[in-house]
Amino acid sequence: MTPAMAMVARGETGFTAYDPAFRDVLGDTPRLHHVVDVDAHEGPVYVAAEDALYFTTKPCLGKVHIKRLQLDGTSFPRRPSDVSVVEADTVAANGMTAGPEGSLLVCEQGSMTRRARISRVEPRTGRTTTVVTAWRHLPFSSPNDVVTHPDGSVWFTDPSYGWLQGFRPPPAVGDFVYRYDPATDVVDVVDDSFDKPNGIAFSPDHRTLYVTDSGANQEPGSYHHDRPHRVVAFDLTADQRHLTNRRLLAVVAPGFPDGITVDDRGRVYVSSFSGVQVLSPEGDLIGQIDVPGAVNYTFGGPHRRLLLITSDTAVWAAVLDPHGA
Repeated sequence: MTPAMAMVARGETGFTAYDPAFRDVLGDTPRLHHVVDVDAHEGPVYVAAEDALYFTTKPCLGKVHIKRLQLDGTSFPRRPSDVSVVEADTVAANGMTAGPEGSLLVCEQGSMTRRARISRVEPRTGRTTTVVTAWRHLPFSSPNDVVTHPDGSVWFTDPSYGWLQGFRPPPAVGDFVYRYDPATDVVDVVDDSFDKPNGIAFSPDHRTLYVTDSGANQEPGSYHHDRPHRVVAFDLTADQRHLTNRRLLAVVAPGFPDGITVDDRGRVYVSSFSGVQVLSPEGDLIGQIDVPGAVNYTFGGPHRRLLLITSDTAVWAAVLDPHGA
């Protein structure tokens, strides 16, 4: 191990290496920046045309906002005045992804009186419309994370955390992974094998789907070591409508995984209690970005080489070598 790699391995730069392959992630000048103190919880979406990051906030007095952080390339830190509210009246919004025509597709977990749904939000106007609320007329539990496929389909996870956390009625469906086809207006269950399906992401070629299982977390603040805390991979079938070849990619420790994303070389980034763990495409842990409390993240910035991280109390930015997928 070279002296430079040893330094990184000790975590002195905000990065910890477990394998020399992590050097390809770090490049020559890796940096970790505190961007701004803000209640950024989930759903980070980077919009290149605006150089802006959208995210959902931590619940406060039962309210969750969608906020926007104006960035300026790699000029950090940013000021609190760079953060604005896009939508204040969400129904417990959580995960988000980029939607059609500059919109945001949002997982709204619902409440005791309002249905959970996947919604579409227009950032410029705040206008919100419903995309889908049910499978075979049965209401969703509390959709958590969402991603789109190039064919236009919308894939999302629906764990029953709303019930466990006391803001949703008892679930009418299982803890499923869904595919919604806007062209046919049909929702299908694509997998029912998870304890608590959470984060979701495609590989760069969209032939593999990754889903985190945070079943080790049940009641708020709990950790059940004998329940799942892992990342699972699937292959998409030739018609790109179904999943096959379910397999374990990695078990996450310490803690359990939440958010997940990939880079253009197929490496997988997944959260743990100690930070953002970086896995090889085969599932080997090669390194970590040391941001304890990291919840979710997305690539953005110039050439998509910033990993923008939400951690409940702040946004962080890791300057890396690979491009986001």
